[in-house]
Amino acid sequence: MINFDHLPLDEDILQALRELSINYVFQPIFRPDGKTIYAWEALMRPTDMTVTELIDAYARKDKLHVLEVATFFGAMQAFFERGYDQRVAINSFPSDCMKEEEAEAFYQCFGEGIRGRMIIENLEYPYFSNEVWTEKSRSVRAMDNLLSVDDFGSGINDLEKVNLMTPHIVKLDRSLISGIDHIIEKQEYVADLVMKFHTMGILIVAEGVEEKEEFDYLVGLGIDLFQGYYLARPE
Repeated sequence: MINFDHLPLDEDILQALRELSINYVFQPIFRPDGKTIYAWEALMRPTDMTVTELIDAYARKDKLHVLEVATFFGAMQAFFERGYDQRVAINSFPSDCMKEEEAEAFYQCFGEGIRGRMIIENLEYPYFSNEVWTEKSRSVRAMDNLLSVDDFGSGINDLEKVNLMTPHIVKLDRSLISGIDHIIEKQEYVADLVMKFHTMGILIVAEGVEEKEEFDYLVGLGIDLFQGYYLARPE
Protein backbone atom coordinates (compact mmCIF):
# COMPACT_ATOMS: atom_id res chain seq x y z
CA MET A 1 0.00 0.00 0.00
CA ILE A 2 1.24 3.52 -0.79
CA ASN A 3 2.53 5.38 2.27
CA PHE A 4 2.28 9.18 2.23
CA ASP A 5 3.56 9.90 5.78
CA HIS A 6 7.08 10.85 4.70
CA LEU A 7 6.04 13.51 2.19
CA PRO A 8 7.05 17.18 2.80
CA LEU A 9 3.45 18.43 2.54
CA ASP A 10 1.20 20.50 4.76
CA GLU A 11 -0.55 18.57 7.52
CA ASP A 12 -4.03 19.12 6.08
CA ILE A 13 -3.29 17.43 2.76
CA LEU A 14 -1.20 14.77 4.52
CA GLN A 15 -4.12 13.87 6.74
CA ALA A 16 -6.39 13.58 3.70
CA LEU A 17 -3.84 11.34 1.96
CA ARG A 18 -3.54 9.11 5.03
CA GLU A 19 -7.23 8.29 4.69
CA LEU A 20 -6.58 6.65 1.32
CA SER A 21 -5.83 2.96 1.00
CA ILE A 22 -4.45 2.55 -2.51
CA ASN A 23 -1.92 0.68 -4.61
CA TYR A 24 -0.80 1.14 -8.21
CA VAL A 25 -0.53 -1.27 -11.09
CA PHE A 26 1.12 -0.47 -14.41
CA GLN A 27 0.06 -1.29 -17.96
CA PRO A 28 2.63 -1.04 -20.75
CA ILE A 29 2.19 1.10 -23.85
CA PHE A 30 3.92 -0.56 -26.81
CA ARG A 31 5.53 0.54 -30.03
CA PRO A 32 4.13 -1.00 -33.26
CA ASP A 33 6.26 -4.14 -32.95
CA GLY A 34 4.09 -5.11 -29.99
CA LYS A 35 7.18 -5.91 -27.93
CA THR A 36 9.09 -2.68 -27.25
CA ILE A 37 7.67 -0.72 -24.32
CA TYR A 38 7.40 3.04 -24.79
CA ALA A 39 5.84 3.87 -21.41
CA TRP A 40 3.95 2.45 -18.42
CA GLU A 41 0.56 3.85 -17.44
CA ALA A 42 0.04 4.06 -13.66
CA LEU A 43 -3.44 2.86 -12.66
CA MET A 44 -4.79 3.48 -9.16
CA ARG A 45 -6.19 0.45 -7.34
CA PRO A 46 -8.02 1.18 -4.05
CA THR A 47 -7.93 -1.73 -1.62
CA ASP A 48 -11.53 -1.43 -0.40
CA MET A 49 -13.57 -0.31 -3.44
CA THR A 50 -13.27 0.21 -7.19
CA VAL A 51 -11.45 3.24 -8.55
CA THR A 52 -14.74 4.49 -10.04
CA GLU A 53 -16.40 4.30 -6.64
CA LEU A 54 -13.48 6.15 -5.06
CA ILE A 55 -13.56 8.95 -7.63
CA ASP A 56 -17.35 9.28 -7.35
CA ALA A 57 -17.11 9.50 -3.56
CA TYR A 58 -14.44 12.20 -3.66
CA ALA A 59 -16.24 14.11 -6.40
CA ARG A 60 -19.38 14.26 -4.25
CA LYS A 61 -17.27 15.68 -1.41
CA ASP A 62 -15.53 18.12 -3.80
CA LYS A 63 -12.18 16.55 -2.89
CA LEU A 64 -10.83 15.44 -6.27
CA HIS A 65 -7.72 17.49 -5.51
CA VAL A 66 -6.76 14.90 -2.89
CA LEU A 67 -6.82 12.19 -5.57
CA GLU A 68 -4.85 14.43 -7.94
CA VAL A 69 -2.06 14.80 -5.39
CA ALA A 70 -2.24 11.14 -4.39
CA THR A 71 -1.91 10.05 -8.00
CA PHE A 72 1.24 12.07 -8.68
CA PHE A 73 3.05 11.18 -5.46
CA GLY A 74 1.77 7.60 -5.22
CA ALA A 75 2.28 6.66 -8.85
CA MET A 76 5.83 8.03 -8.96
CA GLN A 77 6.70 6.29 -5.70
CA ALA A 78 5.49 2.96 -7.10
CA PHE A 79 7.12 3.61 -10.48
CA PHE A 80 10.59 4.20 -9.05
CA GLU A 81 10.23 1.29 -6.64
CA ARG A 82 9.68 -0.99 -9.63
CA GLY A 83 12.76 0.35 -11.40
CA TYR A 84 11.21 0.86 -14.81
CA ASP A 85 13.43 2.49 -17.43
CA GLN A 86 10.73 3.94 -19.69
CA ARG A 87 8.35 6.86 -19.28
CA VAL A 88 5.45 6.82 -16.85
CA ALA A 89 1.95 8.00 -17.83
CA ILE A 90 -0.04 9.57 -14.98
CA ASN A 91 -3.73 10.43 -15.07
CA SER A 92 -4.71 13.99 -14.20
CA PHE A 93 -8.10 15.65 -13.80
CA PRO A 94 -8.68 18.41 -16.40
CA SER A 95 -10.24 20.48 -13.63
CA ASP A 96 -7.32 20.22 -11.19
CA CYS A 97 -3.57 20.47 -10.74
CA MET A 98 -1.12 20.54 -7.87
CA LYS A 99 -0.63 23.77 -5.96
CA GLU A 100 2.74 25.51 -6.18
CA GLU A 101 3.90 24.22 -2.80
CA GLU A 102 2.80 20.68 -3.70
CA ALA A 103 4.67 20.84 -7.00
CA GLU A 104 7.77 22.00 -5.12
CA ALA A 105 7.42 19.09 -2.70
CA PHE A 106 7.03 16.73 -5.65
CA TYR A 107 10.31 17.94 -7.13
CA GLN A 108 11.93 17.75 -3.68
CA CYS A 109 10.92 14.08 -3.47
CA PHE A 110 11.84 12.93 -6.96
CA GLY A 111 14.23 15.59 -8.28
CA GLU A 112 15.61 15.46 -11.79
CA GLY A 113 14.46 11.85 -12.03
CA ILE A 114 11.12 13.15 -13.27
CA ARG A 115 12.55 15.30 -16.07
CA GLY A 116 11.64 13.88 -19.44
CA ARG A 117 10.12 10.76 -17.84
CA MET A 118 6.45 11.72 -17.37
CA ILE A 119 3.38 11.77 -19.62
CA ILE A 120 0.50 13.67 -18.03
CA GLU A 121 -2.78 12.26 -19.35
CA ASN A 122 -5.63 14.77 -19.14
CA LEU A 123 -8.73 12.71 -18.35
CA GLU A 124 -12.09 13.01 -20.11
CA TYR A 125 -13.98 14.14 -16.97
CA PRO A 126 -15.33 15.92 -14.97
CA TYR A 127 -14.86 19.28 -16.72
CA PHE A 128 -12.13 21.31 -18.41
CA SER A 129 -10.57 24.39 -16.79
CA ASN A 130 -8.59 26.75 -19.02
CA GLU A 131 -6.84 28.22 -15.99
CA VAL A 132 -5.79 24.80 -14.73
CA TRP A 133 -4.66 23.70 -18.19
CA THR A 134 -2.50 26.81 -18.65
CA GLU A 135 -0.64 26.14 -15.39
CA LYS A 136 -0.42 22.38 -15.96
CA SER A 137 0.92 22.84 -19.49
CA ARG A 138 3.51 25.36 -18.34
CA SER A 139 4.88 23.19 -15.53
CA VAL A 140 4.87 19.98 -17.58
CA ARG A 141 6.69 21.51 -20.54
CA ALA A 142 9.19 23.23 -18.22
CA MET A 143 10.32 19.78 -17.07
CA ASP A 144 10.56 18.43 -20.64
CA ASN A 145 7.65 16.09 -19.96
CA LEU A 146 4.78 15.26 -22.30
CA LEU A 147 1.08 16.16 -22.34
CA SER A 148 -1.57 13.70 -23.47
CA VAL A 149 -5.30 13.79 -24.16
CA ASP A 150 -6.79 10.62 -22.67
CA ASP A 151 -9.76 8.66 -24.07
CA PHE A 152 -10.26 10.86 -27.14
CA GLY A 153 -13.79 10.34 -28.42
CA SER A 154 -15.41 10.06 -24.99
CA GLY A 155 -16.37 12.55 -22.31
CA ILE A 156 -15.10 16.07 -22.92
CA ASN A 157 -12.07 15.10 -25.02
CA ASP A 158 -12.78 15.91 -28.66
CA LEU A 159 -11.17 17.76 -31.57
CA GLU A 160 -11.92 21.12 -29.98
CA LYS A 161 -9.97 20.14 -26.86
CA VAL A 162 -7.06 18.78 -28.91
CA ASN A 163 -6.82 22.03 -30.87
CA LEU A 164 -6.94 23.99 -27.62
CA MET A 165 -4.42 21.88 -25.69
CA THR A 166 -1.94 21.08 -28.51
CA PRO A 167 -0.76 17.91 -26.72
CA HIS A 168 2.17 15.70 -27.64
CA ILE A 169 0.00 12.55 -27.55
CA VAL A 170 -3.66 11.66 -28.15
CA LYS A 171 -5.05 8.34 -26.89
CA LEU A 172 -7.98 7.02 -28.90
CA ASP A 173 -10.78 5.63 -26.76
CA ARG A 174 -11.67 1.94 -26.92
CA SER A 175 -15.02 2.88 -28.48
CA LEU A 176 -13.13 3.91 -31.65
CA ILE A 177 -10.92 0.81 -31.64
CA SER A 178 -13.27 -2.10 -30.96
CA GLY A 179 -13.99 -3.98 -34.18
CA ILE A 180 -12.12 -1.50 -36.37
CA ASP A 181 -10.80 -4.33 -38.55
CA HIS A 182 -14.32 -4.88 -39.96
CA ILE A 183 -16.30 -1.68 -39.25
CA ILE A 184 -15.88 0.66 -42.20
CA GLU A 185 -17.19 3.76 -40.44
CA LYS A 186 -14.54 3.42 -37.72
CA GLN A 187 -11.84 2.77 -40.30
CA GLU A 188 -12.64 5.97 -42.17
CA TYR A 189 -12.94 8.11 -39.03
CA VAL A 190 -9.72 6.85 -37.41
CA ALA A 191 -7.80 7.14 -40.70
CA ASP A 192 -8.88 10.80 -40.85
CA LEU A 193 -7.73 11.32 -37.26
CA VAL A 194 -4.36 9.72 -38.00
CA MET A 195 -3.78 12.12 -40.90
CA LYS A 196 -4.98 15.13 -38.90
CA PHE A 197 -2.98 14.40 -35.75
CA HIS A 198 0.20 13.41 -37.57
CA THR A 199 0.02 16.68 -39.50
CA MET A 200 -0.05 18.41 -36.10
CA GLY A 201 2.98 16.40 -34.93
CA ILE A 202 0.95 14.43 -32.40
CA LEU A 203 1.63 10.79 -31.51
CA ILE A 204 -1.43 8.51 -31.47
CA VAL A 205 -2.08 5.73 -28.97
CA ALA A 206 -4.74 3.08 -29.65
CA GLU A 207 -6.26 2.17 -26.29
CA GLY A 208 -8.10 -1.01 -25.43
CA VAL A 209 -6.68 -3.19 -28.20
CA GLU A 210 -8.09 -6.61 -27.34
CA GLU A 211 -7.92 -8.58 -30.59
CA LYS A 212 -5.07 -9.49 -32.96
CA GLU A 213 -7.16 -8.35 -35.92
CA GLU A 214 -7.58 -4.90 -34.38
CA PHE A 215 -3.86 -4.61 -33.67
CA ASP A 216 -2.82 -5.69 -37.17
CA TYR A 217 -5.24 -3.28 -38.82
CA LEU A 218 -4.14 -0.35 -36.64
CA VAL A 219 -0.45 -1.02 -37.35
CA GLY A 220 -1.25 -0.83 -41.05
CA LEU A 221 -3.13 2.42 -40.47
CA GLY A 222 -0.01 4.06 -39.04
CA ILE A 223 -0.92 4.23 -35.35
CA ASP A 224 2.19 5.04 -33.30
CA LEU A 225 1.59 3.31 -29.97
CA PHE A 226 -0.65 0.55 -28.56
CA GLN A 227 -2.18 -0.41 -25.24
CA GLY A 228 -4.63 -3.17 -24.36
CA TYR A 229 -5.23 -6.69 -23.12
CA TYR A 230 -4.16 -8.24 -26.44
CA LEU A 231 -0.63 -7.05 -25.72
CA ALA A 232 -0.48 -7.00 -21.91
CA ARG A 233 -2.66 -6.61 -18.86
CA PRO A 234 -1.81 -4.29 -15.95
CA GLU A 235 0.69 -5.77 -13.53
